[in-house]
Amino acid sequence: MPEQHTEFLDPSTALEVLKSYSRKDGLSAADLMDSRVHGGLTYNDFLLLPGKIDFPASDVVTETRITRNVVLKTPFVSSPMDTVTEAPMAIAMALLGGVGVIHHNQSPEAQAAMVRAVKRHENGFITDPVVLSPSHLVEDVLDIKARLGFCGIPITDSGSLGGKLVGIVTARDIQFRDPQTPLRDVMTTSLVTAPLGITLLEANDILRDSKKGKLPIVDSQGNLISLLARSDLLKNQSYPLASKKTDSKQLYAAAAVGTRPTDRERLALLVEAGLDIVVLDSSQGNSVYQIDMIQWIKATYSSLEVIAGNVVTREQAASLIAAGADALRVGMGSGSICITQEVMAVGRPQATAVYAVAEFASKFGVPIIADGGVGNVGHIVKALALGAGAVMMGGLLAGTEEAPGEYFYHEGKRVKAYRGMGSLEAMEQGTAKKAAVKGKYTSFNKDRTVENAATSRYFSESSAVKVAQGVSGDVQDKGSVKAFLPYLHVGVQHSLQDIGVKSIAALQKDVKAGNVRFELRTASAQVEGGVHGLNS
Repeated sequence: MPEQHTEFLDPSTALEVLKSYSRKDGLSAADLMDSRVHGGLTYNDFLLLPGKIDFPASDVVTETRITRNVVLKTPFVSSPMDTVTEAPMAIAMALLGGVGVIHHNQSPEAQAAMVRAVKRHENGFITDPVVLSPSHLVEDVLDIKARLGFCGIPITDSGSLGGKLVGIVTARDIQFRDPQTPLRDVMTTSLVTAPLGITLLEANDILRDSKKGKLPIVDSQGNLISLLARSDLLKNQSYPLASKKTDSKQLYAAAAVGTRPTDRERLALLVEAGLDIVVLDSSQGNSVYQIDMIQWIKATYSSLEVIAGNVVTREQAASLIAAGADALRVGMGSGSICITQEVMAVGRPQATAVYAVAEFASKFGVPIIADGGVGNVGHIVKALALGAGAVMMGGLLAGTEEAPGEYFYHEGKRVKAYRGMGSLEAMEQGTAKKAAVKGKYTSFNKDRTVENAATSRYFSESSAVKVAQGVSGDVQDKGSVKAFLPYLHVGVQHSLQDIGVKSIAALQKDVKAGNVRFELRTASAQVEGGVHGLNS
């Protein structure tokens, strides 16, 4: 064996020798995202380099800001598509720390009913409970249960909030009863109540110790002021990350609208139902229609958070930020069912778009939401590293139990339909579902033809010939979001652990400082990084 004459450095000096290098290993985000050098990049075109692990993955905090004034515990948002987000998805997303944006390819009344369902799913003090009078019938309670999902209803002498509390009706009270029975004959009159001014913590203690399902809050004259529900206590334990408003403790409700005059009427119904966040849904957000809509919303509903978009350039972003947008939705043609880039020759690779817009918008304190191109945990983390406050997911959540539609079998696999809002199928939808349109709690069903959300999104309402910018298909069954989203959350935690950062805020800070480094991937590197070399 030949002798080794090479002299090696002292291993104990490795850290000092590392400092002698003129630059850190890998590329900074600014170098990586220089489109003059590398062109436009997608999430698959690069990797983050690992850092140092000195903490468990469970310590990683995924709290993030999605608008100027809304902070979520997880960076997940579901897309306002009619095969992705209706009330069940919006409720599940909010319980698990994200938010779901209810689509508007339906009647305004139906969309408002979904917003109301989200707001009523979990509460602190319920300040506008459903109230009935002793003269109401059992069938009225059954109707409320069918539409709103609950039947624990306080009874006042006037049948309205502020009346004298005389009883309460629960599910057991109406079991096996004739629907025409007056509530005065079945209601429970032995009540446990709490006085006005009690704190939420104290009220929860009374509710727990009394073993009752509902705790009415009354003033000194015995008039009903608000209500507290035991089911909400259980949800607090089951869903510690839930996205709630700090004052009301209700879940955040978000919904999409267009930018046409009729959308102002739609928005009025949504705000009345309790809407917190409105998403202006357009494939190309830099339009006079959207700028006017933002300014009108800010003047009319000053407390409503406005997410504008979609945009992919600084120039587009500047117009919407100047108009008053509270957040921007970034992406054009990058979704799995979107063909805008191919058909219209307009758009931008998603990673480059996210970085460019986030870098600009951050100067004004405006968060951005990366919309499209997200296929796995790695894509989520890359979007966050490039400056996104959250990711909006469509295809990743389609096929779950909470997504609209029925399962069917295709080529032996259990699937659900999934379509782009620019698909011909979405554009041709003209009649909404039957929706509640009379009163706050009573309703009748009515067919109503509505302005199609898909055509307004792509500015093609008046076009005799529709040009598709999306496709339709099906996606495989993914089970429940309540199992899938925790998987994504833990995946993000482990990824940030590998990078060596304890939070999304720390990740973005270190990216800007050049401490978190990146590497460009060649086509061969992408093959190497995926599954390969297997026979089956």
